[in-house]
Amino acid sequence: MENYNVLVVDDEKEIRDAIEIYLKNEGITVLKAKDGIEALESLTENTVHLIVLDIMMPRLDGISATVKIREKQNIPIIILSAKSEDTDKILGLQIGADDYITKPFNPMELIARVKSQLRRYVKFGTYEGIQKVIDLNGLTLDQSAKEVTAHGEPVKLTPIEYKIVELLMVNAGRVFSINEIYERVWNEPCYNAENTVAVHIRKIREKIEIDPKNPRFLKVVWGIGYKMEK
Repeated sequence: MENYNVLVVDDEKEIRDAIEIYLKNEGITVLKAKDGIEALESLTENTVHLIVLDIMMPRLDGISATVKIREKQNIPIIILSAKSEDTDKILGLQIGADDYITKPFNPMELIARVKSQLRRYVKFGTYEGIQKVIDLNGLTLDQSAKEVTAHGEPVKLTPIEYKIVELLMVNAGRVFSINEIYERVWNEPCYNAENTVAVHIRKIREKIEIDPKNPRFLKVVWGIGYKMEK
């Protein structure tokens, strides 16, 4: 995993330094910031491929920083949370984070999640697949350009959101369980993925549906999973 730059944002120097050691051992270049404001400055000055971002920080916290980053960029964001409550994790995912890890974290788990997100992001950015356009009566997927349009308007999706939409649109009409979606998109075994997948589905609906509460495209099949309507 060489030539990748990961921005580590945490107000605790010990944590920044520890993560730097773990990632440097994997051949990853580490940039560091102590709060959200420094993180935003670093993003304007450097090429960053992934951000590991603490939630609780002075000046500009991780939630606010994620919102600002997502206004302009789709860089993968892994949130670090000192709390184990689902509400923090769900909030992070709702505003555009791609994954989360809870402190205290296992170094090997952190490395695995970073590598997974980097692989997905790089594939998303450089993938040269079959040039194929899928149109589901107003929802269009251009696989070669990695673009989605809804009702004629471009839809700004994160890499994870795009992969979910692509999976469902390529297999329109087929119902995928939450476990199937998680394992295919995240490329790792499913474990308590209900909240994670549901949050991403909700965000996708907000972006592609005229009325997200009465979706036309992305349907739930109660007790089974989700499908994209043909």
